Amino acid sequence: MSAIIEVRGLVKTYKSGDSELNALDGVSFSAERGEFVAIMGPSGSGKSTAMNMIGCLDSPTSGEYILDGRDVSKLSRDELARIRNVTLGFIFQGFNLLPRLSALDNTVLPLVYAGVSAKERKERARKALERVGLSSRMKHRPNQLSGGQQQRVAIARALVGEAPIILADEPTGNLDTRTSLEVMDLLCGINGEGRTVILVTHEPDIAEYASRVIRFRDGRIEEDIRQTPKRAA
Repeated sequence: MSAIIEVRGLVKTYKSGDSELNALDGVSFSAERGEFVAIMGPSGSGKSTAMNMIGCLDSPTSGEYILDGRDVSKLSRDELARIRNVTLGFIFQGFNLLPRLSALDNTVLPLVYAGVSAKERKERARKALERVGLSSRMKHRPNQLSGGQQQRVAIARALVGEAPIILADEPTGNLDTRTSLEVMDLLCGINGEGRTVILVTHEPDIAEYASRVIRFRDGRIEEDIRQTPKRAA
């Protein structure tokens, strides 16, 4: 395997008046293609800042980020937007679905921005929703879906662009135990297809599904361990 994500000496400094806070303080790690990595740590540890950097949603104060062989710091705003649309698939705790759109139309959105034809994007969105078990809910709006079903739509939206990297930020944070297991089963299946999954979680039982756990504390990596992953039943 080869590294698809390489982070070298990453620093992110926030200024507040005369004081400075290093949300990231010299973080270095890499993730191989097809890895399932869980990022953990207490509030304020830097794990969410690290996820924002990996997702090209924020830029570091210093350090390097090489994404699939490209130095992210040298890319234009348009190139970064394309990477977020083509290379990265996002799954958020709050689902981030547009309330007036159906499940199908929410799933289609990344393909609209990618310039895919209307016929192809509808077909790909249908297949993605079928993949997550929502073939009978495609015309439903978010307020007509349960929390678990909304998260499945969010997963379908992340899958539809066929991005090689899936970034999941607390994807089970708003879900009950049974639904959380169903979501983790989907993420394990996605990883089993060869996609790299980076998961931020504060739940140890959720982190058990990853093959590797990186723990943050005070803006630094405290622990980086490999483990035998648990699989959802």
